[in-house]
Amino acid sequence: AWKDAINTTIINFNNEKMQITWAANELFPDENVSFSYTFDEGKYKVWKPCPTYLLDQDYNSGCLFKTEGPSLAISIRNSNGSEELFSKRLKSDFYIKPNQPENVTFFWKEDTVTVSCNKPERGVKCLRLELQYKSKFDKDWQSRTSKCCSVGEQGFDPRKCYSFRVRLKRLVPYCNVVNYSSDWEAETFWMNGTLLDSCDDDIKSQSNTVIVLSCLLAAFLMIFILLILLCKWQRLQKSVMPAIPDPKYVFADLFNDHNGNFQEWIDKTDHAMVQTKLEYEEPECIMEAKSQQEDEKNSDKQRPQEKILSFSRAVENNDPKAAQVACQMPTSNTIASFAGFQILMNDDMYVML
Repeated sequence: AWKDAINTTIINFNNEKMQITWAANELFPDENVSFSYTFDEGKYKVWKPCPTYLLDQDYNSGCLFKTEGPSLAISIRNSNGSEELFSKRLKSDFYIKPNQPENVTFFWKEDTVTVSCNKPERGVKCLRLELQYKSKFDKDWQSRTSKCCSVGEQGFDPRKCYSFRVRLKRLVPYCNVVNYSSDWEAETFWMNGTLLDSCDDDIKSQSNTVIVLSCLLAAFLMIFILLILLCKWQRLQKSVMPAIPDPKYVFADLFNDHNGNFQEWIDKTDHAMVQTKLEYEEPECIMEAKSQQEDEKNSDKQRPQEKILSFSRAVENNDPKAAQVACQMPTSNTIASFAGFQILMNDDMYVML
């Protein structure tokens, strides 16, 4: 009864190595026990000593040896081997712990992901592939298990970053008496079918996107405000300082045909007007004699006479009196009006006002 009360932990690593451990300090205080094993059956058993001991505070607490068959017998004895303290027969195949899945691949299609791995060489029917995942908004892992060696799940949000991990499990109780699973494969991070180094990269990329969009929005707002201010400034400028008309648009032939040469343009214009209208002979200018007394009186009071002559109207109406008045007026300062512009003619000089 005392021998059966000893608890041992038995692990068969992928049916390659056996590890058997016990609580040395509790079961065998102050005693360094010995361990032996055999995979042989029948009367002729060959017991082998433990090749590699596992120690706990310098006391033997376990043994590691190679798996050589399905049937195993173990024996624990005192330090000199004279007394057997514990013995047990077992099936090594019921204590298998599988290795990590190899060559794990992820296949994404819209919101569905399928995870697969290479099939082990043996014991595939006893294995299940377990997939666990969670997003950065989930506290606990979500689990999905399927036959070896492919598992799929749907409903993934492409806007979220997910963490994935996979492992292989042995069926209990059909294949194992102990629920052993492999170690987890290295955790991976995915977002919408793209492999990331971590989900922190997703947070950084989102923050960078927010910063860029904010800058662009601020730039557009500034441009919009500047355009509004520019329009208001133009309106204010027009109301305060109205635009001065450009004479080149009123006198197109002056600037296009004569390059701004006023003398050439006025000569040609006068010649064309005379030729197109009735021939006109300039009457002789008759100067009326005035008395010396009137000249003296008027010379002090009167300034040089200036008069605005409308040359175009005089020619069109063929008015000799208008021409005679033009001849009678002093030629020192004469002002002509053309299309809203005034031209001051002083002797041989023409000034446009």
